[in-house]
Amino acid sequence: MNYWLMKTEPGVYSIDDLRRDGHTAWEGVRNFQARNFLRDAIKKGDEVLFYHSNAEPSGVAGTGRIKKEGTPDSSALDKKDIHFDSRSTREKPIWFMVDVEFTGKFKNFIPLEALKSKKKLSGMLVTQRGSRLSVQPVTRDHFETVVRMGQGQS
Repeated sequence: MNYWLMKTEPGVYSIDDLRRDGHTAWEGVRNFQARNFLRDAIKKGDEVLFYHSNAEPSGVAGTGRIKKEGTPDSSALDKKDIHFDSRSTREKPIWFMVDVEFTGKFKNFIPLEALKSKKKLSGMLVTQRGSRLSVQPVTRDHFETVVRMGQGQS
């Protein structure tokens, strides 16, 4: 099993939206490194930290699990979708998506500054300066530490 941090803007799609919907297609990712994770590395059953970005404050709001592995991103083929990409075709898709299901909302939202101040999380990608990747790997130790923080444990 692998662990991931996936970023979303809460005004676009929040942890509460995921809780309401139960699961969602994680579509619209248009970065090649993140695309490669979605296409090649993320597997059914992998655990996810659900991160609210471009928020005041930004931080981890809860958890999810991969329900369905990478498939071609249908939003890239839809001319009416903001994520449309004319280079992507059904025969040769460029972009991929996964399906994420809700597993929990944290009792305590964990702001980015709290992640940065926790010595045990110093190597976590999201705490690194300039780390803007919307889908990024997380170690099991980092994942478990963040979950404990979200549950109000040290």
